[in-house]
Amino acid sequence: MNEMLSSGIELMLLGMGMVYAFLAMLIVAINVMSKLVRRYFPEIPAKYPEQPIVAGNDKAVIAAITAAVHQYRKKHNNG
Repeated sequence: MNEMLSSGIELMLLGMGMVYAFLAMLIVAINVMSKLVRRYFPEIPAKYPEQPIVAGNDKAVIAAITAAVHQYRKKHNNG
């Protein structure tokens, strides 16, 4: 019984060690790939900054939205 218990603990420690070794290699590989990508493919800044979308009081847009809401309510209130 004692031999089986020590064998089981040894197997458990070996398995856990392999899992931690694999995770450590995975972290190293991800860091190396990240550095390579940053070095050989740097981010290119945009030439023109994006124009912010400004919600104005465009009367045509407000009229179109009002008409669409009116049509929607007319269609769904009768059904």
